[in-house]
Amino acid sequence: MERDKPQAGEDGAGKAAPPSGRPLDLQAFRAALRPGERLLGIDVGTKTLGLALSDVERTIASGLETIRRTKFTADAARLIELARRHGVGGLVIGLPLNLDGSEGPRAQATRGFQRNLARMITLPMLFFDERLSTAAAERTLLESDVSRRRRAQVIDKMAATIILQTALDRMRRD
Repeated sequence: MERDKPQAGEDGAGKAAPPSGRPLDLQAFRAALRPGERLLGIDVGTKTLGLALSDVERTIASGLETIRRTKFTADAARLIELARRHGVGGLVIGLPLNLDGSEGPRAQATRGFQRNLARMITLPMLFFDERLSTAAAERTLLESDVSRRRRAQVIDKMAATIILQTALDRMRRD
């Protein structure tokens, strides 16, 4: 029988939830994942959420979707729906640090997004340094001769893909 709501201490997939909703470090995040679970990469922007999805082996990241932001609850509901549909076991959230490694207003907004999301879904979460991911995505799209209009449509999804792929590579290496 399917349940509509998670039981206390479980996430939507029915597994044990991380105790605090706080993002984990890389080692704890990797330990919290089960075999065969995909990861969802998130590039949190002011107007959009770029999403990328890993394969079940956690080797390759692919762009999934760009969510046009409206209200947090609606945005989070769409993200949670996608996570459940694709068998996601953890979230990799890009943290937009300044070039010197300090946190500015965008990083604080991303931390706020994660805190609010953690109230709605209890999947393990990892912040991953996303410095220059959007610039790398833009460069890749320019090199591929993608039109300005098309770049605007896919840049956030591509940035999420770069964030997630970099995290996957790091998880395999460390």
